[in-house]
Amino acid sequence: MVGDTIGDFIIRLKNAGVVGKSTVSLPYSKLRHAVADKLAEVGYVASVTTKGKQAQEKTLEVTLRYENGSHRISGVKRISKPGRRLYVKVADIYPVKFGKGHMILSTPAGILTNEEAKEKKMGGEQLFIIW
Repeated sequence: MVGDTIGDFIIRLKNAGVVGKSTVSLPYSKLRHAVADKLAEVGYVASVTTKGKQAQEKTLEVTLRYENGSHRISGVKRISKPGRRLYVKVADIYPVKFGKGHMILSTPAGILTNEEAKEKKMGGEQLFIIW
């Protein structure tokens, strides 16, 4: 059993892209689905679909995005971990990699990127940064 589901999710995406896979299959959860949808919206993955009907059989299929033969995700860093949750106020939200990356936050308004959180004037838990 994996203790850090978001950490496992982002590392699976990064590793699948490094070896050139087109899709990644993961166990389903609402949080993973929300994060995958946000990554698709921002442009790091191509599409997200759900397979299966029963709770035990449900999986999340993530199709990876490639540009010019290279994987769109070049790096990820987990910020908030199960043993140490890190929260950020809206005043402390910063651009990632000089605007080339994104910070994914869990806020009361749902999963947001750093730009959306600043726009909505809302802080939250820093899940990870991706570039």
